Amino acid sequence: MSDTEDSFKTQYAILKEVAETLRTQQEPDIDALIPLVDKGIDAYKKCKERIDLVKKAFEEKMPNDVNQF
Repeated sequence: MSDTEDSFKTQYAILKEVAETLRTQQEPDIDALIPLVDKGIDAYKKCKERIDLVKKAFEEKMPNDVNQF
């Protein structure tokens, strides 16, 4: 997977797409449910990992101010 595919923006878009699909389904496609949820979970984990890395970087640069974010 390339850096672009792993970017926060890309993964967040995937997460939003999965959530929107689940929210707006008129008739749930039970056969697609598990792969769709897995896709959403994977995107969520990548987004969280990126947020955690950014938070850590802020903590290193501004150790006394990071709790204000």
